[in-house]
Amino acid sequence: MMRQIRYKLLSLFFLAQLLSSSLLAQSWEFVKEQEGIKVYTRQEAGKPLKTYRGTATIKAPAEKVFALIEDVNHTEWWEANLSEIKVLAYEKNKMARYYLVFDSPWPVTDRDLCVNVTVTIDPIKKVYQVTAVPLTGVIPENEELVRIKDYRQAWTVSSSGPNSSDVVVEGYADPVGNIPAWISNMLIIETPVNAIRGARRRLETL
Repeated sequence: MMRQIRYKLLSLFFLAQLLSSSLLAQSWEFVKEQEGIKVYTRQEAGKPLKTYRGTATIKAPAEKVFALIEDVNHTEWWEANLSEIKVLAYEKNKMARYYLVFDSPWPVTDRDLCVNVTVTIDPIKKVYQVTAVPLTGVIPENEELVRIKDYRQAWTVSSSGPNSSDVVVEGYADPVGNIPAWISNMLIIETPVNAIRGARRRLETL
């Protein structure tokens, strides 16, 4: 009986050590700060690619920042390399579904992606979340494009004052194909910068 108890305790100890090591390995690493946007990355568990995180303060009310991010019918500020955006479904402040085509530089094949978006609003704390994950079984795959299937992105907007918002964007994308992991990990550093910069510039013109 004592031997079984010792065995269970040892098992729990080693399990705790493994979990602790895993959490440490996945901590955020600061990469750079550009235009007031701080960029972090961390290794995605069990994968060669990294997750990105960008944080910044935008001089606009949280409601206004959220309204821009949530509205898929006005996407002029999105990534410059998007050659096609097709809205499949949209319920304001609730959900959205859309289809994207990314224009890749030669000789890399263009990518496409189907996305399902959910919205969470805390009106009391003024915290807004917009989360995007892959959507399957809606748009057939095109043999001339590479379909991105492992993807996620989440925006969190929280009020930090009457005319100020804290913005966090986190995400992960596996571009698939023969793109080396080191190149993908280098390029993702610009993703949160471009996203937050695009939103900030758009808000300044509204």
